[in-house]
Amino acid sequence: MAADLERTVLEFYQISTLNPVAWPAEKDVDSDASEEENIKKKANRRKSRYQALERAVSTRVSVVPGSETSGSGVGNLVQKDEPDPLGTTDSVVRTLKQLGVPLQDEVRLRNRFLLSSTTFSPALFLSQMHATADTQSLLNGLDVLSRSIDQKSASLKVLVESNFERFVRAKATIDNVYKEMKYRGVDPTPPRARAHSRHASRNSFRSGSGANPMASPLAPDPRKKNALIKESEYGVMGVKAPLLDVSAKAEDVWGPALGGRDKEEHLKKVASSLDQFKEYIETSAAIADSIKRNDHESLVEEYTKARKFAEQAKQLASELEGSQPTDQQLYRILLAGRMWHDVEEQIQILKRDIWRRLISPYNMAKPDAASGQSEDQHMELITLLLELGVEDNPIWVWLLSRYDYLKSKIQSTTDRSKVEIEILRRRLANAEKPSSQAIASHMRALGRQQSLESKNKTSDSSDIAELWELNVAYMSNMLSPQGILGEVLEFWKTVQGFIDGRTQRSLPTGYNGESTNHHRLSQQGTVDLQKGTVELVSMIRESVYMFFAGPPPEDISLLFSPMPQTPSTPGYSGNLTPRDPRFNLDPNNLPPPSPRRGEAWEKFAFWPPWSNSLSGVHYLARMLALVGAGASDMASIAPVGQGDAAEVEAVKTLVGVARERCVTALCAAWNRDAENIKYVEDWNRSPDRKDVTKMPASFKAFEGALLSGMQSILYISEAMSKPGAENIVLPPPAKLLQMVRSQYVTTLYKALSGMVENAERPVKKADDEWTVDVDGYVLVTTPSASTIGGSTIDAGDRNVRMLLTLSNLQALRSEIVPGLNTQFENAFSVKLTEETKTIRDVLSQIDARLFQSYTRPSIENLRRIIRAGVSAPDWVPPPGSKPHEVRPYVYEALLCLVLIHTQVSTTAATLTSQVLSYLLEQASKELLEAFKARPRYNLEALMQATLDVEFVAQTLSHYTTDRASEVQSAIYQELDGRTDNDARARLQGELPEMRAVLKRLREASKSEFACFRKPKRSGPGGSLGGGGGPERRETGGSVGSI
Repeated sequence: MAADLERTVLEFYQISTLNPVAWPAEKDVDSDASEEENIKKKANRRKSRYQALERAVSTRVSVVPGSETSGSGVGNLVQKDEPDPLGTTDSVVRTLKQLGVPLQDEVRLRNRFLLSSTTFSPALFLSQMHATADTQSLLNGLDVLSRSIDQKSASLKVLVESNFERFVRAKATIDNVYKEMKYRGVDPTPPRARAHSRHASRNSFRSGSGANPMASPLAPDPRKKNALIKESEYGVMGVKAPLLDVSAKAEDVWGPALGGRDKEEHLKKVASSLDQFKEYIETSAAIADSIKRNDHESLVEEYTKARKFAEQAKQLASELEGSQPTDQQLYRILLAGRMWHDVEEQIQILKRDIWRRLISPYNMAKPDAASGQSEDQHMELITLLLELGVEDNPIWVWLLSRYDYLKSKIQSTTDRSKVEIEILRRRLANAEKPSSQAIASHMRALGRQQSLESKNKTSDSSDIAELWELNVAYMSNMLSPQGILGEVLEFWKTVQGFIDGRTQRSLPTGYNGESTNHHRLSQQGTVDLQKGTVELVSMIRESVYMFFAGPPPEDISLLFSPMPQTPSTPGYSGNLTPRDPRFNLDPNNLPPPSPRRGEAWEKFAFWPPWSNSLSGVHYLARMLALVGAGASDMASIAPVGQGDAAEVEAVKTLVGVARERCVTALCAAWNRDAENIKYVEDWNRSPDRKDVTKMPASFKAFEGALLSGMQSILYISEAMSKPGAENIVLPPPAKLLQMVRSQYVTTLYKALSGMVENAERPVKKADDEWTVDVDGYVLVTTPSASTIGGSTIDAGDRNVRMLLTLSNLQALRSEIVPGLNTQFENAFSVKLTEETKTIRDVLSQIDARLFQSYTRPSIENLRRIIRAGVSAPDWVPPPGSKPHEVRPYVYEALLCLVLIHTQVSTTAATLTSQVLSYLLEQASKELLEAFKARPRYNLEALMQATLDVEFVAQTLSHYTTDRASEVQSAIYQELDGRTDNDARARLQGELPEMRAVLKRLREASKSEFACFRKPKRSGPGGSLGGGGGPERRETGGSVGSI
């Protein structure tokens, strides 16, 4: 029964479903006829006299079996099905259904195939029903149709003939009734007798209505007032006017009262309905306000409420099951539908905005404190999507978007940074080579600096330091916890949380748990995320590896905007328009590649051209600290450290290769700087020690800085605090340690050789304040004489330079080099046994060579003076006379030593004793050689020789050494061997008088040779009087007894 009722409703309203969502467009017209025809039919219907009768007839229910009701509600004779008019089948609907044309639910389409319908379409009928019919079958159908028409026409003719008399009588009765009502029973003009005919009957109404108006009386007939004619509005004109007057007066009197009550009742009903369904009405506005205020908590609460209302309305509609709902139920369903439509539209717009924000690169970027962006903004968006309910998994979508963002960022940062570094590198490489003066200024500044910050600023030129800072910034952007690697670590931490299910614990399950399935990542998704994390780590590792191990890039077209299309330029989708004016390039004027000069840095992309080792060791230590810490962080990621052994080995290789390349480049720069350190010498005294220049302190600071930095580079100690770093940052191989060891010894030798070269080479003075290193000349300060602490340094004097260099070497040999050796041994945990011996031998050789170079002119001068004086004819006193004076050559030789003493004591006081002792030894040797030149010595010659030797020995007794004493003893033995016994015996008797003469001579020359006396704190033994000199000699024979 219910099925028949549903079918009846569907057929009555000509719809396909009991729950339509839109008004069908075909319902706007009553039939398939044109709109003009409908308007014309309506007009004719209004003009018909029998409109009332037509309405009455239209309400009758059709009794024709199989008839239907039209869309306008008027019954018709159209059946649900009928046989084919052409006689091929007994069911048109069934045949069309078999042909694939469903007509059960489409009433209007079915009527176009049924011959009994006014909308029957012959063309459509033939094209569908007889699409495959041939000509003969159509001709047969035409015969069937013709016979059917003839049969129906004959039947209709018989029907009309048999009932014709009934039609005539009915027509006459109707005419009589109408006339009686129109003229109230009086016929003003009896009709003319006419013969009965079908035409008269047909025109009876026309004849009655068209009566001659002249037959009517001139005065109005009062009976016509209530007559059933159009002029009297069919009998109601008499009562219509009074009723209208009464209605107007009643409206004037009772209208306000009755209208106010009705209005009040209406408003009460509206207010009651609003109160009853207040939440339905306010929900949409509340959701809009929550979206505007970004109040997610209220939004979710209101949206959940709206979904409940919508579900309740659906449940109510399903419970009705086609029964007539009450007004309240209907109102509730309509309000819920209207509310849900508005709410769903707002929520869909909000979801699209949330999806856009979730995958936006701005949301992917790591938030900073200045922007005020929340670090877990993505979790807020994911939570909101899960609360609202979505088909796609927001967790998976965000993780994939984050992976794509990090991958793109790694590639773009790598390409951009390497090109920017190469541009600055090319500009430095094509610039002029720094002068020795500039190199020396940076090294010299190292000894004066107090803070690390000041060292970094002045250890190299500003352009080189700028490129170093760009290198460090690139490493920091890639490997620091605040850089891309930190973002990858955070990404894996987030992924791990989702894989383990920890993060989902705080996420909502949505309405009725609809988002629970989004809380779980699939097994394949987990594997893909792990592989993606390893790929990100591999990209970072590979970019850093190529930066250290690869050659400088040749293609720098990435910075062009727009980027030119060249064969060597890969396609790039990122927009990297440079903002730094340093990188605004002219495509027609590119920086040329680095010229090939044979420099060691030409094959390193990370080393700034012409950079010295001081800046290099500082910045490379910082860069390798980032590399070591970053490598440890890479290995700490579970898919890398626990799942991919090949990637772990690649990370270890990254650290090893980067360290080896840095050490190689640094050793080359260290070697070059050791050759140039000689230019640091400015021949100014050290403020701490007046006997040396600033060179030892500068050398100590230079070597110490290199050793400290090299230790940081080799062991990367700053990265060892990371967990598991000992498994990634391995100890340096023996090959690197040996390279550094050899380079250290080599640099010491080259630096010391440069110091000697400074002392021996001539100087060339320029017109400006500084003398430039040209043609092998040494850098000196002008004016050549500089005064510090009361002493004057004549840097133009070769002897002064050699003395200062000797003093510097002495300080290096005694303090600085042993300290550096100890620092090296402690830094690298090795013993420099062989190297220490080699360094000591080198220092001794250099010192001896320079000392010989300084003393050689003085020795030659002493040799000339002594041999000329001893071999002079008047050197031997006349026979029988005793000598009372030393010969003039002794005074001349001693005065020469006075000048040397003055020069040494004022230049390098610590060398005074060493220089004069050595010269005393050489003077004694020259005396020995000169005395050997005479074959025999008589008493007078023996006394003169003894007096000369003892005067020199006692005057320079403060500088006497064991070697000098041995030579003096050899002199006396030689003299004793070249005399006879008589002279030897007589000399013993002359000794007291000779002592007196020697004392007198010493007193007389005390002021001239006061510089040779011992300091006062040494006591009176420092004077050369008395018998101090002779008693300290170890002599043999008669001379030894003096």
